[in-house]
This record gives sequence, C-alpha cells and structure tokens, in this order.
Amino acid sequence: MEGLYNFLVSLDGMLGGADWFPFVLLGVGLFFTIYLKFPQIRFFKHAWLVVTGKYDSDSDPGDTTHFRALTTALSGTVGTGNISGVAFAIFLGGPAALFWMWATAFLGMTTKFVEVTLSHKYRVQTEDGTMAGGPMYYMDRRLNMKWLAIAFAIATVISSFGTGNLPQSNGIAQSIEATFGFDPLIVGSVLGILLALVILGGIHRIAAVTAKVVPLMAVIYLIGALAVIFANLENIGPAFMAVIGDAFSGSAAAGGFLGASLAYAFNRGVNRGLFSNEAGQGSAPIAHAAAKTKEPTSEGMVSLLEPFIDTIIICTITGLVILSSGVWKEKHQNVFDRSDMYFVAGQYDDKNAEDINKLYRFINGVDGAAIAPYTGPVSVVNGTAVSGGFTLLNARSVAEEVNYSVGGDEAYTGTLQINEGKPVKENIQISGKSLVHSAALTTIAFTRGFFGDFGKYIVSIGLMLFAFSTAIAWSYYGDRAMTYLLGPRSVMPYRVIYVAGFIWASFSDTTLVWALSAVAIVVMTLPNLFGIMMLSKEMKQTVNEYWSKVNK
Repeated sequence: MEGLYNFLVSLDGMLGGADWFPFVLLGVGLFFTIYLKFPQIRFFKHAWLVVTGKYDSDSDPGDTTHFRALTTALSGTVGTGNISGVAFAIFLGGPAALFWMWATAFLGMTTKFVEVTLSHKYRVQTEDGTMAGGPMYYMDRRLNMKWLAIAFAIATVISSFGTGNLPQSNGIAQSIEATFGFDPLIVGSVLGILLALVILGGIHRIAAVTAKVVPLMAVIYLIGALAVIFANLENIGPAFMAVIGDAFSGSAAAGGFLGASLAYAFNRGVNRGLFSNEAGQGSAPIAHAAAKTKEPTSEGMVSLLEPFIDTIIICTITGLVILSSGVWKEKHQNVFDRSDMYFVAGQYDDKNAEDINKLYRFINGVDGAAIAPYTGPVSVVNGTAVSGGFTLLNARSVAEEVNYSVGGDEAYTGTLQINEGKPVKENIQISGKSLVHSAALTTIAFTRGFFGDFGKYIVSIGLMLFAFSTAIAWSYYGDRAMTYLLGPRSVMPYRVIYVAGFIWASFSDTTLVWALSAVAIVVMTLPNLFGIMMLSKEMKQTVNEYWSKVNK
C-alpha cells in the first residue's frame, strides 16, 4: 500500500500538485469570466428565478426539474470536501488557502455555467428512455473527437470511485468510529446496502432522495457551525484578516503550525477548491443533463449557483469554524498514520525561531532545506524513546509526548529501525500530540462552541449525510459514463462494483484514498477544460440566443 501511495503522490505531483495546474484551471475560468462579461454576477438573480421554477414547463424534454437537477449536482459536490477538504487545505496552507478556495469558486461559477450549457446542448435520449449528457457528448457529437470522449468517460468512471465513492465512504467511517466507536466495516456495510437501494432506482429515485437530503443536511450543519462561530465571535474578524492578509504572502508559523509559503497555499487552496465544487471537472453537467428544459443556457444558469453554495457559503462556514476556534494551530492527541509521520535527523524545537525556519523550509519543499531524513535505530523502553539524534514530525508538525506500542495496548520495548525517515516495522503503533487534519480537525473545532462535546455528533451526522449524498450522485455520473462507453447493459455490473468499493473504502487507509482522489480529479478535468475552450465562440452565441428569447 505504501508503494501505491508513493506512486499516486508522484503522479499527483506531475498533475494536480504541479505548479501549472492551478493556472490552467483558474485561467480557463478567468477567460470565460471576461469573455462572457462576468456571468456569475450578471446572471445571478436570473439563476435563482430559474431554480424556483418560473420558467419550468412539464412538456419540456427531460427526466427531472431544475431544482432536483441542482440538488442532485449539489449532492455530488457538497461532501467530504466541505468538511474534510477545507480542514485539509487550512492544515496544509493555513488561512491563505481559504482565500484561494474562494477565488477558485468565483471563477468556477463561470466555468460550471459553460460546461453545463454545452453538455446540455448535446445530450441524447438513450434506448431506455432516459436522458444522458455530459462532456463526452459534446466532445463526440460537436467536436467529432470520439477518442477524447472515450478518454473522458473512462476518467469519469475512475473518478466516480476516486472522488465520489472511496473518500466519501472513508470519511464517514472514520468520523463515526471516532465519535461513536462503531467498527468502520460495519458502518460501510450498512451504508453500502442503503446506497444500493437508492442507486438501483435510477435518476428518478436519486433525484427524489437528494432533493430531501441536501436541504436537511445543510440546516443541521449550519446550526452546529453557527454555534461555534458565535461562541468565538471575537475571533471572526482576525480570522477574515488572516485569510485576506496571508493570501499574497503565505501563512506564518502559529502554535504548532510551522507556516506555509504563498506557492504552497495557492496550490493547495485551488486543488481543494476544485475537489469541493468540481467546477471544470465535467461531473455536474451529467446530472444537469436530466433537467426538463429546451434551453441549455437556462440549465447553465442553475449550475453557476453550485460553486457559490458549495464553496463560498458552506466551505467558508467550515473555514471560519476552524480558524475562529484556533484548533488548526493546536496539537491534539492522535494515532499517527504511517504516511503522515517522518523521522528527520537532528533535534528541532518548534519554539525556537531558527528551528522553525528550517522546519518551514523542509515541509514546504523550499530549495536548500537543511533537514535530512533520519536513518538508524531508535531505542524504546516502555513505550518511550530513550535515544536521540532525531525528531519525529507528524502531520507537518513536531510530535510531542510520543508513545510506541504494539497494537495500541502493550507498551513497546526494543529497537525500532528507521530507514529514510520511515519505521521498518509496520506493526508498531505510534501516537502522541501533533496537528491533525481532515474530518478529525473539523470534528475538534465543532466541540469549541455552545454545544461543547456534543458538537462532534453534528459533524458525524453532517459528514454522513454530505458524503452519502455525494456517493449517490457520483454513482449516477459513473453509470451515465458506462452507458456511453458500453451501453445500458453495463450499468448494473458497474453499480455492483461501485457498492463493493464503497464498503471496502470504509476500512482502508485515509491518506491513500485522498491521494487517489487527487489524481482522479485531474485526469477528468483536463479533457473537459480543453473541450470547452474549443467551443468558446459557440458558447457566447448560445447565451446571446437564449437572452433574445427571454427578453421577447
């Protein structure tokens, strides 16, 4: 598994983690924002009117209403990215990462408007009578690039697991285990059965379920978040100032947080922003293709609301909870994941300014970092290291009160061999205090409000609803891609594998799942961005034709 993880990290470094990717993603959004004269601002009010049903007609072709298409697409985007992803971005890049999530969402509103409009324009009715759409259809029917359409559809199937299935199941199971103590396999199995019951009903059942779940989960999560925000109201102003002030300078060291460079915060903020709202990924157009309308642009209007709701509202609320509560820079007791911990040569103290500078350069990948991985023995007696010459870093922070045990119960005594920063023995559990990230960080933050420890239950319930609805929506994206590739008969085998993957991910390694999702997102995004750029002139013409009809 460690070899697979290292491969995925290397691949992500060449794709989503590469310096060029954020510029490509934001560049396409910026181009269309200027080219279409800021549609996310000009069309914002009209989009809400479309969602409320003002322009609905039962005679229009399609399978579901504008509102249900929106909630289905939102259920695909509002998931672990809003709870775990925001926490992960702040953990990596500090407050500055939230600013770049905002920038990604603002420009992403236009990108989603474009991709949904074009995909809806070239949707088709399948042999089973349902509508099918998505970027693969405009690539095939308009660009005459069937090879690109096939590549995108394959990437969609992969991404349905890497984005909508595996990380969602993993996030639910880990949160439920931490809060209620339930075995992840049991959680995954029960939810896997429920998932199967929903997705076997197709788009009609999926849309009906998400139309009820999405508003409910938003209300539950909002109540818990506001309880923290109002309890820490005096810190909201400084939190906003840190987000904006650090945006173009990077985030300085604070508490256990060792700081993040501007480049790192920018890259991780954009990357997590895409994971959260999926603008440019080409996933939402598949859900919106089912909407009842003769006007592709009207469905594009609906879709531009998604990044606003998902990132600018929900992710901001999560970010303010984490920043105002101060938990992002505190060390918390936790069991160290092997992929998160790293032994380095030399002894360093995060309360020493010179050591902080060295550690900052090391964890942010700054050239010329003086710190090297540790290779050698670590002598341990009754769970405590008694030899020196090394520092254990976990979750990008200096670990404290470190304990070594066998299976988490029996204190370890003996020699632990370290090779290139990693323990050779994999059966030794290492725990202690360090920074934490993902759902664990958000869960701790929710306990710092008026609800106290009860706040962690709100995160668990919210995460379960968010992530489960995302898994439902992405099963639909995957089965539409399978319909394009191999026809309707391939859908049922796909759904069976999808449910099996959901159960498996509930007890798999967290970091491995996130690494897979990072790669899958980019593999799907790049062909879609290329395709919509090729049709930029047609997009403007389609929008102008729509307004000429509306204004009559």
